[in-house]
Amino acid sequence: MPVTRVLVVTAVAAERDAVVAGLPGGAGAEVVALPAGGCALHRVRADERSGVVVDVLAAGVGPAAAAAGAATALTAAGCGGTRYDLVISAGIGGGFAPGAPVGTAVVADEIVAADLGAETPDGFVPVTELGFGTVVHTPPPVLVRALAEAAGAACGAVLTASTVTGSAEHAARLAARYPRALVEAMEGFGVAEAAAAQGLPVLEIRTVSNPVGPRDRAAWRIGDALGALSAACAALPRVLTAAGTPTSWRTP
Repeated sequence: MPVTRVLVVTAVAAERDAVVAGLPGGAGAEVVALPAGGCALHRVRADERSGVVVDVLAAGVGPAAAAAGAATALTAAGCGGTRYDLVISAGIGGGFAPGAPVGTAVVADEIVAADLGAETPDGFVPVTELGFGTVVHTPPPVLVRALAEAAGAACGAVLTASTVTGSAEHAARLAARYPRALVEAMEGFGVAEAAAAQGLPVLEIRTVSNPVGPRDRAAWRIGDALGALSAACAALPRVLTAAGTPTSWRTP
């Protein structure tokens, strides 16, 4: 039976461990060293019957570290003859009220670089309007719908920012600029850029630890968000098994 290979990229070890813990077979995860950077994959053979293999990497905080770590893992797999079929950015983040309450899960139907562009006297201009690159990656709709349904998650835009929002004013500006945004995080767009460079589809799974807005660390529920991340990732192998072959995932 063909093997479906998935790379999941998180920022920190706690997120990586939550993903691994949620996957069927996660208790038997194997640690596989990458050839550069001192990083390692945690490999889970999540579904022996269907042949789903999930590698989970904690690549570091922010879009640059996420892109570099994902690119390293993707290149190593390609050079080793075990190319991935899907790349996922996963972790916790801030939720925009009222669509993404603390403790809930979101599957991105758009992965957006929220602060890639230029400030002008008339406001923020995305880099695309300056004539460069892209600011949005679109995950395969069939996988977004299936995973959101299986995990009990909402679907919407997930914003990637290099600086986390810390005020009500900035939260309001982001919400006005991106009215479909449900979550703000720091890595998804970097992972999506690395995946796109190798022609691979990408997903982003986020669970909410705090509201987007004024920083109140006493109100953060990181443990709840990590638990929700484990629960959301538990559905991943069966969703991929039911979704058909990787070549069909881009079909709406």
